[in-house]
Amino acid sequence: MGGVRKACKSFISKHRLGKKSRVKSKDKHHLQVDLERDVHETEGLISPRVSVPRLSRTASTGFLPKGSVFHVNPTRNNSTILYSDVNGLRKPPDTVKRLECTLEDLCFGCIKKVYIKRDIVTNDGQVIQEDEVLTINVKPGWKKGTKITFEGKGNQTSPTCIADVMFVIDEKQHPVFKRNGDDLEVAIELPLVDALTGCTVTIPFLGGQESRLTIANDVINPGYTKTIEGEGMCLLKEQGKRGNLNIKFSVKFPQNLTEEQRSECFNILQDSC
Repeated sequence: MGGVRKACKSFISKHRLGKKSRVKSKDKHHLQVDLERDVHETEGLISPRVSVPRLSRTASTGFLPKGSVFHVNPTRNNSTILYSDVNGLRKPPDTVKRLECTLEDLCFGCIKKVYIKRDIVTNDGQVIQEDEVLTINVKPGWKKGTKITFEGKGNQTSPTCIADVMFVIDEKQHPVFKRNGDDLEVAIELPLVDALTGCTVTIPFLGGQESRLTIANDVINPGYTKTIEGEGMCLLKEQGKRGNLNIKFSVKFPQNLTEEQRSECFNILQDSC
């Protein structure tokens, strides 16, 4: 009887171990699949700029101070930490340059080639100047004050401390149009007789086109405004749409009148108001 009991225990133990072994093998298979999926999903998402806003553990120092920022150089295989509050190296301030654009540039977009000179510090401490041409793709709808930053293209203060170069868009004054947000304004001056009796005027559009506008039933007074929809600036966030063109009229009065002209004007206009 004892021999039978011993044989049963041996049989049960053998089958449990096999089941457990198969489960482990299956788990290992799922684990490997999950790991491979994670690698493929995160591939290419590493940013060259990393911000550490709060305390965070590190292998060597334990914690980074609050607000510390460090940069990883994407051109180096070893991902060297260039700037941090821990090692005492601070990133140099940005090199700021002004980029002047016309209203046409900012409305329709353009490509600008910008020539820069920057200081380069060699490994032996020598400072040399390097020439480079940067390409800026101006987007339709950009405004004055838009900033474009090229990381690592500014001056160097040491072989590992490299500033960024920042271009700030400045709007060149236009001889005809004035920008007001996404709208454009154009000023048209009319002689008094046209303002009173009606006229047809030529309205310029940004880009060189023109349109004829007839005003027949309105009396144009100083500050009178007409709006043409869809002839303003291109909208940055709504591709294919544009703001409005506001036409602001001013009236040119005669410098002097003869007594006869004054009398005629009085007779004509005395009952008009």
